Amino acid sequence: MGLVRGVARTAAIAGTATAVSNRVSRRQAGRWAEQEAAAAPPPAAVPVQAPAPVAAAPARPDMDTKLAQLKDLGDLRDQGVLSQEEFDQQKDRILSA
Repeated sequence: MGLVRGVARTAAIAGTATAVSNRVSRRQAGRWAEQEAAAAPPPAAVPVQAPAPVAAAPARPDMDTKLAQLKDLGDLRDQGVLSQEEFDQQKDRILSA
């Protein structure tokens, strides 16, 4: 009987501690939200404008960019930084873009 009573007491204490911890966390989160709301500047009375059209990014890099990247890759291969296999993989990636 003593073991069951000890387990029940431990469960009750753990449940109470969890409930208190959750309540403290919620209260602290509420305080932080109030502080952030108080610190935030009030919204300005600016007329709403339609967003400017976004220019489409170029879909493919131009040939000069590709050639510069290939030259850099060749230099890295010649310096021994890249293996021939790594060079070929990156070259294929650049040329397929």
